[in-house]
Amino acid sequence: MRTEYCGLVDRRFLNQTVTLMGWAHRRRDHGGVIFIDLRDREGLVQVVSDPDNQDTFRTAEGVRNEFVLKVTGRVRLRPEGTRNPNLTSGDVEVLADAIEILNPSLPPPFLLDDENLSEQVRLEHRYLDLRRPAMQKNFMLRYRAAMTVRQYLDALGFIDIETPMLTKSTPEGARDYLVPSRVHHGEFYALPQSPQLFKQLLMVSGFDRYYQITKCFRDEDLRADRQPEFTQIDIETSFLGEQDIMTLMEGLVRDLFQKTIQVDLGQPFPRMSWSEAMSRYGSDKPDLRIPLELTELTDAMRAVEFKVFRAAADLKDGRVAALRIPGGGTLTRKEIDDYTAFVAIYGARGLAYIKVNDSTRANEQGLQSPIVKFLDEATLRLILDRTGAENGDLIFFGADRAKVVNDALGALRVKLGHEKGFSTGGWKPLWVVDFPMFEYDDESKRWVALHHPFTAPKDGHEAFLESDPSKALAKAYDVVLNGWEIGGGSVRIHREEVQSKVFRALNIGPEEAQAKFGFLLSALQYGAPPHGGIAFGFDRLTAMMTGADHIRDVIAFPKTQRAQCLLTQAPSPVGEQQLRELHIKLR
Repeated sequence: MRTEYCGLVDRRFLNQTVTLMGWAHRRRDHGGVIFIDLRDREGLVQVVSDPDNQDTFRTAEGVRNEFVLKVTGRVRLRPEGTRNPNLTSGDVEVLADAIEILNPSLPPPFLLDDENLSEQVRLEHRYLDLRRPAMQKNFMLRYRAAMTVRQYLDALGFIDIETPMLTKSTPEGARDYLVPSRVHHGEFYALPQSPQLFKQLLMVSGFDRYYQITKCFRDEDLRADRQPEFTQIDIETSFLGEQDIMTLMEGLVRDLFQKTIQVDLGQPFPRMSWSEAMSRYGSDKPDLRIPLELTELTDAMRAVEFKVFRAAADLKDGRVAALRIPGGGTLTRKEIDDYTAFVAIYGARGLAYIKVNDSTRANEQGLQSPIVKFLDEATLRLILDRTGAENGDLIFFGADRAKVVNDALGALRVKLGHEKGFSTGGWKPLWVVDFPMFEYDDESKRWVALHHPFTAPKDGHEAFLESDPSKALAKAYDVVLNGWEIGGGSVRIHREEVQSKVFRALNIGPEEAQAKFGFLLSALQYGAPPHGGIAFGFDRLTAMMTGADHIRDVIAFPKTQRAQCLLTQAPSPVGEQQLRELHIKLR
């Protein structure tokens, strides 16, 4: 039997005989003495084999990288000058009495300590990639984070309850993954995008504090922080309002960071309305490490001659905003062109700018830009005053529909902030509150829910559901950290008549509402308590705590950005017999 993990053997075991099991990380032959770094999930220990024990030495000669070994030997101090302070086992080594090869290995396709591996090779051999110490560290942290979450919620009386993986398709958010039914010809289950409706039903059922660390599925285009299947910390509670829920959940995030990576996020987290976040940062998940802010200019541009600014200001949902870059006057023309191409990704049709050479002269003598000649001195002075621009600064402008301006300048703010050294570093949490309930979808010509259609309106805003949905604010809240939304939630609608009003505002008629959500509408009529909750992206949280570049490094067997598993080659074709049983014919 194993005495201890390899990486945990230290001075406590001096002069004791131990039995260890693990993988040969590296074998070194030093002219008559063979050293093997034996590795397991806890780290390395150095094993020494000398010719005095001929059977063991012959076995050691045949060991290669990634052989699985059982080693029995005596723990002794390493010679002076050879100790490794970076390892728990760095003061000691194991003099092998016996080495047994439990299983040999083919030569691995890469060295486990190679830091420049292609992601494709890593994902094709994920079982080897996961042996790498950096990946083992990530998943040990992920495990500790999950335990911390459970302990915090358990202590507050939350109950872990599982909800179904095969459920009803209600395509009001992202695209569903559909599962055909063999028994019910032509009918489908959907994999859950979240347990939202079931956790609300659990509140109706009287389980007033629920949580679950669960898989969710969304068939959507992928980015560094997205996967088709991901893990969510899902939480719901009854009889608490917005402020109570936010206080409890803020405590969870603080506890998680403190106990898992010893980071104090401070308290309380600052709070900011959605409208203020969009106005100042162009984003509802602002990275507060970056001090750059947008300046509102819409009101001042309705009478200017420059038609690009005037036309945007005259739009019903238009915006003209500026982004001041301190010291940005040193940006080259090529850099400005590159940033112009960058904002085009977000729909911007250009990126006007002004370089401030002399802030005392609001004209072409003091300001350098192709647009200066189209703006009078009073307008230029107003721009300088509002932005606070000084000599050597550069001002970027966005003029279009508000969404385009916010998306483009918000993303540019973050890009410049990190590339040009404006980020202050550290951890900057924030609650964003008072979201609009709806946003208008030009494509479908109707209102859609900004979060989801089960979010309750703010007190006094219920009347707007029927009179003017654009004015309705929601009892919704997102927690943001360093520019990433790590969790989002809301107080839910607990009365059937209010839920029906929301469906009508979303242009969901009674028949459609009954077909898609009849079970919820029925449940709300049987004494549903006031309730609300939140869901945290567990993969995203773990990626942030480990410092990973994307969430694939904290998911054991992730998909690529094309939603493929390179290890198992999924998705893959299936046989005609399986398709026939499911009543499916491929076109």
